[in-house]
Amino acid sequence: MSIARLQLTGISKQYPAVKANDGVCLSVAPGQIHAVLGENGAGKSTLMKIIYGAVQPDAGQVLWNGQPIALKSPAQARALGISMVYQHFSLFDTLSAAENIWLGLDKGPSLAELSARIAAVAQSYGLEVDPQRPVHSLSVGERQRVEIVRALLTEPKLLILDEPTSVLTPRAVDKLFVTLRQLAAQGCSILYISHKLDEIRALCEHCTVLRAGRVTGEVDPRTQSNSELSRLMIGAEPPPLRRLPTKAGALALGVRRLSLAKAQPFGTTLVDIELNLHAGEIVGVAGVSGNGQQELLAALSGEDPRGQPGSVQMFGQDIARSSPRKRRHLGLHFVPEERLGRGAVPGMSLAQNTLLTRTDRGSVTAWGWLRTARVQRLAEHLIARFSVRAGGAGAAARSLSGGNLQKFIVGREIDAAPKVLIIAQPTWGVDVGAAAQIRAELLKLRDAGCAVLVLSEELDELFEISDRLVVMAQGRMSPAVPVAQASRAMIGEWMSGLWNLGAGNAQA
Repeated sequence: MSIARLQLTGISKQYPAVKANDGVCLSVAPGQIHAVLGENGAGKSTLMKIIYGAVQPDAGQVLWNGQPIALKSPAQARALGISMVYQHFSLFDTLSAAENIWLGLDKGPSLAELSARIAAVAQSYGLEVDPQRPVHSLSVGERQRVEIVRALLTEPKLLILDEPTSVLTPRAVDKLFVTLRQLAAQGCSILYISHKLDEIRALCEHCTVLRAGRVTGEVDPRTQSNSELSRLMIGAEPPPLRRLPTKAGALALGVRRLSLAKAQPFGTTLVDIELNLHAGEIVGVAGVSGNGQQELLAALSGEDPRGQPGSVQMFGQDIARSSPRKRRHLGLHFVPEERLGRGAVPGMSLAQNTLLTRTDRGSVTAWGWLRTARVQRLAEHLIARFSVRAGGAGAAARSLSGGNLQKFIVGREIDAAPKVLIIAQPTWGVDVGAAAQIRAELLKLRDAGCAVLVLSEELDELFEISDRLVVMAQGRMSPAVPVAQASRAMIGEWMSGLWNLGAGNAQA
């Protein structure tokens, strides 16, 4: 048998509040696509950071091509041929995509030469990256592409991908899989972390399952069902969603001919957006990232108050130029697609992060004084209600796994009992159990009379929870269609802007 490209033996890592890895053993062969599966907080990301040199283990041994190594930094890992795409992006917002990639390469061509290489690699792999665009102007899906292209440019011998498809469209995922199979055929080993069981079964030939920091099984995912993988990962199958019949109520959020010039050079201009969102329904918004979703979210949440008077109304009240605070006072809550930096402040505790949008429950006095005990209790309530794995209300947001932080942020807004909830990428990077929990909570909100607008690049998710669907393409919005009358093929076609604008008004 050939020598393993990477072999881990007895890897352990203890943090103050949790043992992230406990005696983990793992072996990856040359040219193998190897999945690492586990629920949120199982220790997957910590293990990958150890392999990449970003975190040092407390115990255990790492072998590279049969030789023991002690990785002290990502630069040392890259020198060996190890490259990693993080779940939480490591990009500078004020720099362009090319500049970010250039900084991540230890040696390389000039910036101009690199820009040409980026464009060529992006085109050949179908990842659509504009080297000159500043990162702050990119959607989450577009930033994901930048990270993947940066990793591919290093021509790695071991490529680590942590939730690489969480915000990619189905077409982009298909293209990425073609790329990964090509890399594997050329001898590149791939460690693939994903909560999407269908992807793992379609792509990977071996799977190591982690639970609470320990290896609980090794299987060939191609021979396992989704149910069997779920049981290995979380000990049970996620409960099925219960969709109760509902009848839409009063018009909660109305958008009328909303047009907005792009606020920055690489943005998208919104053109005559029309949308009706009623109490007691979920409307899903599909589309390839970068087609105006960010701009729509900013206009609806109050981050961009340039809307024409009357273009955005909530229960008949004009809020087009109202602040986010005023909109929250009226009952509109918002979950952005970016967890760290917008949904939560990384260095602040979970208790402090509740104050970003939640000053109810008497946590702040009329004179602006904080009641810290009540802030603490609110955070503890959210942790318990939404099964967040964290070291208590005082834990820093950055210390949580991506899925657990997502549960906390989503829970913070759901717990506020909003009248209108706008949520982007609700289950980005969360395990199957947590995804089922979040979707069930959204359905409960709908059943309680809340109007819910969900923007997601997960078509399966939109079909599962939405009552009606719309599509955004090139800054325009399609007519709404009931989910029962839609198909994935039709929605995919609409993502190119190919809907019949003369088919009548389906917005009512």
